[in-house]
Amino acid sequence: MKKATLTLISAAICLTLAGTFILSRGETLANATAMVDLPEPEPEPQPPVARADGFEVQVIVNGYPLEEYAARGRYYVEALEGEEYELRIKNPLGVRVAVALSVDGLNTIDARRTSAWDASKWVIEPYGTITINGWQMSSSRARRFYFTNERNSYGAKLGQTANLGLISAVFYREQRPVVIVTPPRPRRPYENDPVERDESKRRSEAPSSQGRDSGAAKSAEAYPRPDDESAATGIGRNVRNDVHWINMNLQSRPAAEVAIRYEYRDALVRLGIIPRHYPRTDALHRRERSSGFEDRRYSPEP
Repeated sequence: MKKATLTLISAAICLTLAGTFILSRGETLANATAMVDLPEPEPEPQPPVARADGFEVQVIVNGYPLEEYAARGRYYVEALEGEEYELRIKNPLGVRVAVALSVDGLNTIDARRTSAWDASKWVIEPYGTITINGWQMSSSRARRFYFTNERNSYGAKLGQTANLGLISAVFYREQRPVVIVTPPRPRRPYENDPVERDESKRRSEAPSSQGRDSGAAKSAEAYPRPDDESAATGIGRNVRNDVHWINMNLQSRPAAEVAIRYEYRDALVRLGIIPRHYPRTDALHRRERSSGFEDRRYSPEP
């Protein structure tokens, strides 16, 4: 089944440009040195990465990915209160893919609640990597993700608190184009008028408001009351992020889906994801520092 899906792609593809869309193309550096017969070092153990069929999603804080814990059939990360974060998403395929990306149950492009298939999507080039750092507010502006409590979250401001604490990415491969030759057809009157043509195109590509209206129709009482103890994502400062719309024909079956739960440390401990820390004296270290004598004349009273 084919579907012409409205997707969003960045106008900036250079790594040196600031913005959400950064295409990562790996480069190999050849080092011409003499061959020395040395034993190969054992590879260091790598922490789990939220992935499915090669697709990867990482939560980045201050340029470094948060440690991910694989448990209960999903991935968890520790939310750091007040810290801004980004989502780094990797496409392992040699074809373009579109990814429906939601944070706290809200689409990161338009903050709507829809199915993954109907959602507006981000485009990732073959073998590419993009970094999404906030909610897209216009064709040139986004507002940063940051960890906060439920009461101050973007979801709470919109009255959508049922899915806080979850980052979800659903990937769709681009359908291989099929060339169909059609006979020429007579022009419609408006096709000679640029104004009418642009207006008709705008109407055909305008996103539906059904999802937003259906959400507004629900009473606020239908959603859980936000609290100050659990982690959620806020809508932060403005940043520049230039994007533009394109149409893609996508395969109807998702290629992969990745979900990441995030919680503050205390919640992860209660869930058993992070072991509880029990402070105690290292008896062996103390015993190694023992000495046989000291400068004392008589035995003291106990």
